Amino acid sequence: MASRPVALTIAGSDSSAGAGIQADLKTFAAFEVYGATAITAVTAQNTLGVTAVEELPASMVAAQIDAVVDDLGVAAVKTGMLSSASIIETVAERLVAHRLGVVVVDPVMVAKGGDRLLREDAVDALR
Repeated sequence: MASRPVALTIAGSDSSAGAGIQADLKTFAAFEVYGATAITAVTAQNTLGVTAVEELPASMVAAQIDAVVDDLGVAAVKTGMLSSASIIETVAERLVAHRLGVVVVDPVMVAKGGDRLLREDAVDALR
């Protein structure tokens, strides 16, 4: 693993693997980047739409970020579904605390099928 750069995706899990951390990991692998994850939410979705979303507590998201960064030497971060203001604020705080400077923000607000994935309270926090 030390021979490949490490990228951390902080996003939701898509059960159909068409988006979210599953899609990010496929992309990382295609570019020979080792992919690590911090899951923000678990979704039940397929090509027809989203049927359920279970958001993880912000403290669990922080714990995942800390566990990965403390061990793997993260070169870059990509964010995806950060569904609430508390998760957005927690992720931002952890990125600053760990001095992670290479960050790609993908502001996932709506699923391909039109289902809303970003709460109203999170829009201002995302800005």
